[in-house]
Amino acid sequence: MMADGIKNGVLAVQTLRNNIMASTLLASTAITLSSLIGILVGSSGSGGAAAAIIYGDDSRMGSSVKYFAILVCFLIAFLFNVQSIRYYSHVSFLINVPAGKPGEGHSQWYVSQALNRASYFWSLGLRAFYFSFPLFLWTFGPIPMFLCCCIMIFTLYFLDIATTSYADTSLFLSLPRTVEKGCSPINQGSGKV
Repeated sequence: MMADGIKNGVLAVQTLRNNIMASTLLASTAITLSSLIGILVGSSGSGGAAAAIIYGDDSRMGSSVKYFAILVCFLIAFLFNVQSIRYYSHVSFLINVPAGKPGEGHSQWYVSQALNRASYFWSLGLRAFYFSFPLFLWTFGPIPMFLCCCIMIFTLYFLDIATTSYADTSLFLSLPRTVEKGCSPINQGSGKV
């Protein structure tokens, strides 16, 4: 974007806007759920109907600890998403700065670092939401929490681990297989080495 703003400007700005909106939605959801948990903790009494579906510790102290753990998880998700919004907004301003001389590249490096930080905080905020699922099921007992943890580990394993390398994709298969002697595939037709 910084090298050719006319061609890629709208795409870059729209992508950053979409990321800011996604982070705002997650931050708003986290703070809303934190407020609801606070109301739930403040108004919870000893209900006989709720105790029938809960397996395990259903004491007032145990419930408070469980709700507090969920509350902390949502507050951490909120803080990470706010940091993500901060960095995405910063990048949206920096991306319009003209690039320096071809050899310098300091501004491009700084923008890419800020974009990576924004993506990292967004990922951490989303992980805090993922972590809240087992904590929520912990309110119903240790068995639902354990099952959710097993499913989450299995799911995150496949989301985080790349099973194929980029060299195996069809993108690299489209490169020419024969190369002139002394030429790379990039400057093959020019005759220059």
